[in-house]
Amino acid sequence: MYAPAPVDFNSPGVSCDCLAHVYGNAADHPDRVRRYPSDMSDEEWTAVRPLLPTPAWLEGRGGQPEGYCHRQMLDAIRYLVAGGISWRSMPADFPDWDRVYAFFRRWRQPD
Repeated sequence: MYAPAPVDFNSPGVSCDCLAHVYGNAADHPDRVRRYPSDMSDEEWTAVRPLLPTPAWLEGRGGQPEGYCHRQMLDAIRYLVAGGISWRSMPADFPDWDRVYAFFRRWRQPD
C-alpha cells in the first residue's frame, strides 16, 4: 500500500506527491516539463499512485531513498512503450535510461 503524505515535505518547492519527492531525494533533480502524448495526466497519476508498492527502504527492509520522481519514471516507461524505442534512445529530459530501467525491473518483480 502506498504511504500517506507526510505533514512536511523535504523541499519547499515540491511539485509531486510521489514517495521519492515526499520522503526521498527526488527534489534534488529538476522537474521536467510534460510535453509528450504518453505523459500521464494528473487524473491518471491520481489513479496510479496508490497502486505503486511501498519501497523496501520506506518499510525498513534496507536500501536507500530513491533519487528520481516516480511519476517521471513512469512517464519515461510509457514513452518507451508508446514509441517502441530502445532504452538508450530515451530523450534527455527523462532520468538516465539506466535509472529508468532499474526502476522498471524493481517494480515489476513480485514480492
